[in-house]
Amino acid sequence: MSKKVSTIYFICGVIFATCLIISNVVEQKLITIGGLIPATAGLFLFPISYVINDLVAEVWGYRSAKLMIWLGFAMNAFAVLFFQFAILLPSAVDFTHQDAFALVLSSTMRISLASFIAFVCGSMLNAYVMSRMKVIQKGKRFSVRAVTSTIAGETADSILFFTMAFWGIIPLESMVIFILTQIAMKTLYEILLLPVTSSIVKYVKKREQTDVYDIDISYSLF
Repeated sequence: MSKKVSTIYFICGVIFATCLIISNVVEQKLITIGGLIPATAGLFLFPISYVINDLVAEVWGYRSAKLMIWLGFAMNAFAVLFFQFAILLPSAVDFTHQDAFALVLSSTMRISLASFIAFVCGSMLNAYVMSRMKVIQKGKRFSVRAVTSTIAGETADSILFFTMAFWGIIPLESMVIFILTQIAMKTLYEILLLPVTSSIVKYVKKREQTDVYDIDISYSLF
């Protein structure tokens, strides 16, 4: 007998993958917040993937979160590869924006690889912390583990990405500022969204009649 796939889980997976793909494109734009704080445009979208990660890990457990993360990774890789394919295709005579098209959609192999590794490690760590803390806390204090898991995941993500992508390219002092800024701003984002996230988690648990505790599972990456 086939197992029915949750509609809400399916929607979470689609939003998760979409956020990752869009973030990788807009991440190239450097911005300042309040004219002082350096950041990237992806700052305002990428944290949504961590909120969804928290939701899935909390409701369906680590295994379901892991599946979503790998599917998101696969779709992200597919998008990057197709962007490169589209750039290489011969342009029509009337298409005069090839340089701008390539500039926006292309990225160096080093940055792409750094982004993929940082994403997988950060997202998996986020799901792991959520899963373990839920068992330890016996399902109570969701807000505490949501924020803690985000700090752990975003710290790993930011450190891995910036060191692998920009080591030897930008000064160490600037790299540290970018890393700390990303961690602080994304964690603040998570805290501000907590009332909404908590309400959604409660609704989904009630709607799905599901509240998984990872008592005895393998935390392997695959």
